[in-house]
Amino acid sequence: MDKQDKLLEEAEHLAKHMSAYQHDLPPDISPNTQISEDAKEELVQQCEEIWQEMQECQSRLAVQSTEPLPESDIQLHLLMLQVRALNAEYEQWQKRSPEIISKNQEVLLAVGKEELKKTDRELEMMLSSVQAKNKELKKDLEEEQYWLDGQQQLVDALTARLEELRSQATGFSENSVFQDLASKLVKVRAYKEELLTALGAFLEDHFPLPEQHELSSKKKKVLSPEPSVELITLHEILEILINKMMSTPHDPYVVIDKHYWPPYIEMILRYGIALRHPEDPNRLRLEAFHQ
Repeated sequence: MDKQDKLLEEAEHLAKHMSAYQHDLPPDISPNTQISEDAKEELVQQCEEIWQEMQECQSRLAVQSTEPLPESDIQLHLLMLQVRALNAEYEQWQKRSPEIISKNQEVLLAVGKEELKKTDRELEMMLSSVQAKNKELKKDLEEEQYWLDGQQQLVDALTARLEELRSQATGFSENSVFQDLASKLVKVRAYKEELLTALGAFLEDHFPLPEQHELSSKKKKVLSPEPSVELITLHEILEILINKMMSTPHDPYVVIDKHYWPPYIEMILRYGIALRHPEDPNRLRLEAFHQ
């Protein structure tokens, strides 16, 4: 078994020796490169010698009897053989030293030129790839810079707006709020009094009491007898309804008595200013215009 392993190692060494330098040889020697016939014959002779050694190793391996595999644990035995082969290969690589394929200077010069051309082509391809990648990265960088500038402008605008709001909030004190509300309340009350005064003047001019209307009429010379009760004006009727609505919104109805002139009551009912109680016709309420 040791002899068979030794032959296997020698065959592997020769195969690796030949394959290691096979790719280093120039595929086609350029016509411009001058190599003598002696150098070509030397290379051919070296290749033939290596090939002959390989054939001898293969023939010796063929005649060696192979070890029969055990019936049990065949896979484990194969794995052990693979481990031994890998260990032998590792030891060969550790003992191996660089070898020169040929001592002929012409052959070495041709191989060196071919390797330089191959390296030059690879470097040109790498340079082209790097330039294309740089161009793509430059384009991405410009797009990202454009987006960053837009975001920075947005941040600046929002920062300026925030500072403006902060300055406004600083000057917006509680006392100023109260003063502003108080001034608005005074204006509203003044406007309310103005509207009530204008409404009273309008009602007094256009809706007088029946006694005043009959006394001022020049066409009717027959005077009606004075009423037995004192009637209230339309202005007072509307004011009573409004005050009742605002003071007791849960019970806004007002009881109609003899002091309310019926024509005025019918008028405000007809024009939708007031509504009767659904169960008591003597009770009246103002229409809820504010709801």
